[in-house]
Amino acid sequence: MFTKYVLPLIALGLLVFAVVHVRGAHQVEAPGKPSIDPPHNPYVRTVAGSGVIEPQTENIKIGSSLPGVVVAVNVHVGQRVKAGDELFRLDNRAQMADLRYRQAALEAAQADLTRLENQPRPEELPVSQSQVADWEANLADQEDQLMRARELSSRKIISAQELVTREQAYRMAKARLNKARAELDLLKAGAWNYDKIVARAAVDQARAQVEQVQTEIERLSVRALVDGDVLQVNVRPGEFVGAPAGEGLIMLGDVEQLHARVDIDEHDIPRFQPGLPAKAALRGSPQEVYPLKFVRVEPYVVPKKSLTGDNTERVDTRVLQVIYSIDTRGKRLYVGQQLDVFISTSEAK
Repeated sequence: MFTKYVLPLIALGLLVFAVVHVRGAHQVEAPGKPSIDPPHNPYVRTVAGSGVIEPQTENIKIGSSLPGVVVAVNVHVGQRVKAGDELFRLDNRAQMADLRYRQAALEAAQADLTRLENQPRPEELPVSQSQVADWEANLADQEDQLMRARELSSRKIISAQELVTREQAYRMAKARLNKARAELDLLKAGAWNYDKIVARAAVDQARAQVEQVQTEIERLSVRALVDGDVLQVNVRPGEFVGAPAGEGLIMLGDVEQLHARVDIDEHDIPRFQPGLPAKAALRGSPQEVYPLKFVRVEPYVVPKKSLTGDNTERVDTRVLQVIYSIDTRGKRLYVGQQLDVFISTSEAK
C-alpha cells in the first residue's frame, strides 16, 4: 500500500516543489527606481567636478596666539560680527598686575627725567651763592693778613715761617673761592646733557615695556579681523586653550555671498577653460540647479581632499581647484554642502 500509493505521491510532490523553486530562482527582478534621481548634465560637452560651498572669505579658523583660560565667549553660532568685535577673552590678571608694575616704573623714569630737565632747583641757588660770598670774604681777609704779614716781615717783626703760612692760607682761600664759583656755574648750567639722554632712553625703555604688556593684554582679547558670520564655536568659558597652529576655536566666514570650491580631476584639466558657463546641483536635491559665475583659479594642483564616497573613486587623484560664486536665487544654502558641478567646454549658444 505504501509503495503503491504513498511513495509515488511523495515523489510527485517533491517534483512539483523542485520545478516551482527552479522557476522562482530564475525570475529577473524588475529594476527599482532610485530614491533620488542623478543630476542632469545641462551641456553637450562638459567637465564635471565635485564642489563644496564655502563663504566668500573662505573658512577662517580663529585661534588664540597665547595660551590661557577662557573667561568669556561673546558670540554664538549664526551671529553677525564686524571687524574689531571681541569674540572671546582669556584670563589677563597676571598681565594686568605686570602692567601696573611697568606703569609705575615708567612714572619713576619720567619723574627722574623731569628732575634733570628742571635743574637747578630755585632753592639751591641762594645756598651756592652764599657759599661763594663767604669764600670771597674769607679771601679778602686772607689777602689783608698776607699784606700785613709781608710788611711785618720786612721789618723783621715776624719770622719767615709765619709769612709762608699766611701765603699758603691766602692761596687756599683763593682755591676754595674758585671751587665755589665753579660749583655755582655748574649748578646754573643744570643737568649734563648726556645724563638727560640716558634718562630719556630709560623713559623710552619703560614706555616700550608698558606697550609690550598692553599688547599682550590685547592679544588675550581675540577679535574678528573681518566682517562675517560665526559658523562654529568650539570653545567654552573655563576651558584652557593652548596656541597650536591651525586650531580653530571659532569658525568665521562671510556668507552673504557664497562661493563654490570645485575640484577638477587632473585628467580633465586640459579640457577646462576658465570663464565658461557652469551650473551646480545640490547633493540630495538634483532638480535644483544653481548658476555659477567664475571667480578665479587656484593654479596649484593639490591632492584631492573632498571625497564623494563612491566605491570607484580614486583617493590618490590630484585636482585643480576653481572658485565660483553661487546665485542662490533666494534659497538657503549652508557652508559645507556638496555640489555636483558641470562646466561647459564650449561657449553656450
